[in-house]
Amino acid sequence: MKIIVAKSKISREELLEVIKDSYETMVKITVDINRKIVTVGGEWHSEGQTLMVNDGSLGSEVWGCNLYPWNVPEKRIEYSSLINIKPAIGHKNVEIQNKEIRVKVKDLVEKLILNPTEVI
Repeated sequence: MKIIVAKSKISREELLEVIKDSYETMVKITVDINRKIVTVGGEWHSEGQTLMVNDGSLGSEVWGCNLYPWNVPEKRIEYSSLINIKPAIGHKNVEIQNKEIRVKVKDLVEKLILNPTEVI
């Protein structure tokens, strides 16, 4: 499955291509909240995390979520992924529980992938 590393806004066409290549109704996203980059696509969040870590990201700064682009904006992001289990920093859940991290993830997804006013 195709994975895009986005450091700037991806096009609607790129997003649709990755969605078609993956789960068709949703797409895996990984977000480095420190470097402000995202990966879009892949079968597993860990694939995006590996790309980021190999490029200099810290694993503790990379979070996973699922994007459902056809949902209404407030229901597009599911903050759940196995890569979110980070016992070394005290995060022992698949769901991102820290509100500050959730906001950072949401802001980057909306900036680089799909903002609330965009529709697919």
